[in-house]
Amino acid sequence: MTADPGGDSDPGGDGPTGVAPEGWPVSLRGVTESVVTTRGPNDRWNVAALGLHAPDDPGDPVTARTYGRTRTWRNFAERGGGVVQFTVDPRTFVDAALTVREVDQPVLPSADAWVKVQAEEVAVETEGDTTIRTWELEPVESAVVAERVPTVNRGFGAVVDATVAASRLDVPSFDTGELLDRLRYFADVVERCGGPAEREAFRRIDEATGWRERDRSRGEGRDRS
Repeated sequence: MTADPGGDSDPGGDGPTGVAPEGWPVSLRGVTESVVTTRGPNDRWNVAALGLHAPDDPGDPVTARTYGRTRTWRNFAERGGGVVQFTVDPRTFVDAALTVREVDQPVLPSADAWVKVQAEEVAVETEGDTTIRTWELEPVESAVVAERVPTVNRGFGAVVDATVAASRLDVPSFDTGELLDRLRYFADVVERCGGPAEREAFRRIDEATGWRERDRSRGEGRDRS
């Protein structure tokens, strides 16, 4: 047997691979980005981005937050849960974060693993005009669909960060100019470091938000001043 110099000697602990919560198909660390499908009143599944907060201990619950009166909040409240999915397809993240997307089946074709969860609201707070709800997610059923050797692509990380910036463009508490600067930077990273999937994903950000036109208009305004 060959020693693993970078391995986690405690599979359930918070080592390089994070914490392995009981009943979940993957380890989590920090805030792990995922996609969740929740069943709406029309019996179709709404697709949305969801950040998963890893517990300190494998026996503690995974938590997530919803911001405002979103479809995920409504469906968690009315249906009691959904299906959390893990994928490395950047296009799936963009569609989930920035568009209204509904599908007929709860598990997406791009999911490498999924877990059906029950969601219980455990805390409510307010920031400005936004109500933030914290949910404990209890795993009910899970499956690993595909296993792959992880690789690092700066373009993928830039796409995920760009969806966060783009989703805040029309939120009054965030500075629009600063967000546009971030998006311009992320677009450059994707162009230099991303592959075809990351570039297509960023084109979807462009189409969903029109941020480039807003950025050009801002530049023209500066030139005239």
